[in-house]
Amino acid sequence: MADGSQHPYAARPQAATHDWLTPPAIIEALGAFDLDPCAAREPRPWPTAREHVAPPANGLLVAWRGRVWLNPPYGKHTEQWLARLAEHGDGIALVFARTETRMFQRWVWPRAAAVLFLGSRPKFHHRDGTQARRGCGGPMCLIAYGVQNAAALRQSGIAGTIVVPMYTEVP
Repeated sequence: MADGSQHPYAARPQAATHDWLTPPAIIEALGAFDLDPCAAREPRPWPTAREHVAPPANGLLVAWRGRVWLNPPYGKHTEQWLARLAEHGDGIALVFARTETRMFQRWVWPRAAAVLFLGSRPKFHHRDGTQARRGCGGPMCLIAYGVQNAAALRQSGIAGTIVVPMYTEVP
């Protein structure tokens, strides 16, 4: 920040050791996004949004506008990214379905409009566009913030089960 104070998202989140790109069919099924603050570096095999923020830039420190696609770095920093999306209130995140975690208790159950628990584990892609041989290491879900994004989950045709958290308004 210009005044020298510590920004609440200033810690530089680091992904594990590889970039894991969202399967393009998921992006296509959900419709157009305005911003991907966790985009892969160029060259990327397909766009995930109209605007991409990729390393070395820190997507937590830029202004978020419009509908956000979020496939965050997984691990101890995932919660920071999900918190930011919950505060933004307009977008969809793809994360592990770890419903018992503090992250879910703080940023999903009380704030999300809907959660789509995927019927199968997606196979992510490498930066060159090739598909990983195996599915990811655990069950995954898409978390919608905002009623339009909950509707996008319902209309996506992505196999799974949609849950509307009890303490949010039904979209």
